[in-house]
Formats: sequence, structure tokens, C-alpha cells
Amino acid sequence: MNGRDAGTHLSRASGILLHVSSLPGRFGIGDLGAEAYRFVDFLAEHRQHFWQVLPLGPTKSENGHSPYDALSAFAGNPLFISLEALVQNGLLPSVTLEEIVFLAEGEVNYAEASTRKVALLRSVSEQFATTAPKEWQTAFAEFCARQQLWLEDYSLFMALRDAFHEVAWTSWEPDLVHRDRAALRQWRAKLAAEILFHRHLQFFFSVQWRKLKMYANQRGVRIIGDLPIYVGLDSAEVWSHPQLFQLDTQTGLPRFVSGVPPDAFSETGQRWGNPLYRWHDEQNRPVKAVYSWWVQRFRSTLELVDLVRIDHFRGFEAYWAIPADEPTAINGQWLKGPGARLFARIQKELGELPVIAEDLGVITPAVDALRLQFGFPGMKVLQFAFGGDAQNPHLPYNYTDPQCVVYTGTHDNDTLRGWLHSVTPEYRAEILRYLGRADETDIHWHLIRLALSSVAKLAIIPLQDILGLSSESRMNTPAQLQGNWCWRYLPGALQPELGTRLAELTYIYGRNVS
Repeated sequence: MNGRDAGTHLSRASGILLHVSSLPGRFGIGDLGAEAYRFVDFLAEHRQHFWQVLPLGPTKSENGHSPYDALSAFAGNPLFISLEALVQNGLLPSVTLEEIVFLAEGEVNYAEASTRKVALLRSVSEQFATTAPKEWQTAFAEFCARQQLWLEDYSLFMALRDAFHEVAWTSWEPDLVHRDRAALRQWRAKLAAEILFHRHLQFFFSVQWRKLKMYANQRGVRIIGDLPIYVGLDSAEVWSHPQLFQLDTQTGLPRFVSGVPPDAFSETGQRWGNPLYRWHDEQNRPVKAVYSWWVQRFRSTLELVDLVRIDHFRGFEAYWAIPADEPTAINGQWLKGPGARLFARIQKELGELPVIAEDLGVITPAVDALRLQFGFPGMKVLQFAFGGDAQNPHLPYNYTDPQCVVYTGTHDNDTLRGWLHSVTPEYRAEILRYLGRADETDIHWHLIRLALSSVAKLAIIPLQDILGLSSESRMNTPAQLQGNWCWRYLPGALQPELGTRLAELTYIYGRNVS
């Protein structure tokens, strides 16, 4: 396929950014139950055609449960499994839920949610293995066969992680660190029940997610997923496929790690710490296994979502490599990424790629050329539009290509109200002047109007901005390890008047076409 004939061709529409974890619910974290369907109904009834989520993978407490440093690039988060849906499917007795003291709403309680849910899910797994109806057993066997390429390694990895009290795999027994075949056989036999449990969890997640996605699609709502460029060191993929990464062969630890160089926002840059891909061998030849793994990753992701937002797209053109022993990102260097070769390979295997490229940060002409070659829409963020000069590319009158996606803010930004309260009076005055407003009354709605009225084909608004919430509802503060990813909206927050106001603006600016 010719790259210029491919790409994501967006209709003029809008949608809402909300992670699954931020849905209301009685178990301490949002899940794939009734509230998820109610949210889809809210979108559909108020002319919204997209629901954007964050990465869906299983998170860990060591990094504050960041979905961008998950335990797997392929697995779903078991905490998103709806216990009520399991009751409806006859896989969990209803009396079990009647005996539970429910957790407080308004904030994710990862520790309690994990403790309570995992215990009940373990009970479901044990019963499923022996008493599940034949059609469920058949569906489970088919799921395992379809997902074999990642599910086998992931299930063993998670069972081992449980056995070693959730410490990183680099601290396991040496035979397991180096994946000695005899040791793996022994542990597979020893942990057979745990391995089956983790397979069951992925099956339950898959069934519930696919049912929700089908419902959303039937109501005219498409799902935008999120694909981080990097995976965490403590993940099933790095443990099971170390040859794909720039690791020390003796210790299994990275030789170089990911990040971005110093810029106007940070004097020392950002040291993310993920292992880097081994895109090229010592003779600078492409490593075919890495490319094949990325094909598999895209294929798996596109089974779950309708469009994919690629996080840190510029890293495919060139990436910032930091020596692993460096405490900051200052002493890194730009190294050449796979560029067009990777996306041409993926397109050859999968066809046109419905991709949104997160092209924020230090963007060079080469990065723009790569994105344009494959027709991937880029991103504009209104919170980045002010405080500079008239050529700022995030100002709506500078959107020269309508095939882009405008956000009021992303998961890494403060809420609109929080951001507006944090800037200087002079900065705030500039924003008001641009909007033609004399005061700050409903200013978040005026910025939402600005996004919806722009020529950008797709506008995505975080739910916090629609609700008019302040900084305490922020999803993530970059470089802050704790206190992130915890916000949830309260039951009843989606008031009809909010939906009506959003629907009216959507209609006025021609975004009600699916």
C-alpha cells in the first residue's frame, strides 16, 4: 500500500477523554459494568462519536499504577473486570456481592480494589475450571488459542511475580531471569493453577471489553485506544523477549533508557527509564524480530479499539537514549529510530492504520514528514496555545491541516480550570482577550467552544473539563510518582444540562456527523 493513500481520514466529530478507571463504581475503581454502558449512552445521546481511553494494561503499585508502565503491552487490567457482569453471566453467586461493604466513590483505591476483587476473581476462576457451562469452556479454549503468542508468557510471568511477592523479574532466581528451559518447565508445573487463573482473568476481561465495544459501536461511538511507544522493564514482554531490547546479557538490566532531553519545561529533561528497542543490530541492520513484534502489537491493539493514539510518536523517527547509570536525562543522545520502514511493514501486514500521532514536544521536519507520509493526524492542545507568538501551531487559526485532533488538554495536563488558576494574571488576560471575554465566567466552556469551533476534524475534551473541575481532579502530573491516575467522577455527575450544552455546541459547529 502506498503510504500517501493510507492513514486516518477523520470525519468532523467530537468525543470525550475518560479512562475506564475513572468511571463510578462500588469496588474502588471504574470497571466494564453498568456505568461504562451509561457513559456510552451519555456520549451517544449528546452527539459524541468518540470515547478515548488510556492504555488498558495491568498496572503496578511501584510506579503509582501508571497505565503507561504496565505489566504487559497486550493484557487487560483485571481490576476493570465487572463483578456484577460476572453475576449476570452466572459465574459468580449474587449473594457474594450482597455481603460486601462497598468502597467510597470519587477516587480510585487501588489497594482495596485489588484485595477485594482479586479474592473474588480467584473464586470465580476456581469454579470456572470445574463447573462452567460447555459454551464458556469452548469460548475460553478459543480465546487461549487466538492469544497464544502473548498469553502463555504473560500468564507464567504473572504467576511467577505472585510467587516472588511482586518483586521485579530482574530480582528473581538467576535461572528464571535467564529463562533456563528446565527451570521454566519446573515452575510451569508448580504454578499450573496460578497460570490458569491469570488466563481466566484475561478471558473475562476480553469478553467484557469486546461486549462493551460492540455496544458502543452499535450506538455510533468509536473507541480511541492509547499505545505507549515503550514498555516497562518489569513487564512480561521484556522478561520473555529480552532480545528485542537493549539489555545487558548478564544482568538483564537496560544499557540505555528512554526519556526526552532538557527543554523549557525541565532543565534536566525527563528520564522515563524504559528499556529501548533493539531496532538495529551491530551492523546497523533492522532486527526483524522487533518489527514482527510491533506488527503483533498493532494487530492485538486494533482488535480492541477502533483508532490508536500513538504516544511519543517522534520516538519512531529518532529517540533520546540515556545511559542507564545517568540520574537525569541531560547526557543522552538522539539515535535513529525505525522510521518509515516500521510503518510500511505494519501496513503491509494489516492494511491502512487508523492512527493518531502524538506529535508533541521537540518535533523536527523529519518527524512531520514521517507522520505525513502515512497520513496520520497530529495533535493540537489548547493549553499549549497561549503565552507565545502568533505563529504558535496550537492556536486554532494556525491549523493548516484539518486532519488533526484538537484537545483542550491531555491526561498529562491540568484541568482547564486548574490551569487557568495557575497562570499569571497577564497570561490569563491574554487568553480572555483571545476569547473575546471580559471575565472568567464559564471560561472552561468558552475554551471547549474554541476547540469545537476549530477546523480540526476531531475534537476531544477530557470529562473533567466538561464538568468544570479544578486541579484536584487532574489525572496525572508528569515526574510526580504518586497521587496520579486516581480521579473518578461521582455517580450522577453527568447531569442532563451538561450533555445538552455539549450537544448544542457539537451541533452548532457541525460535529454531529458520524
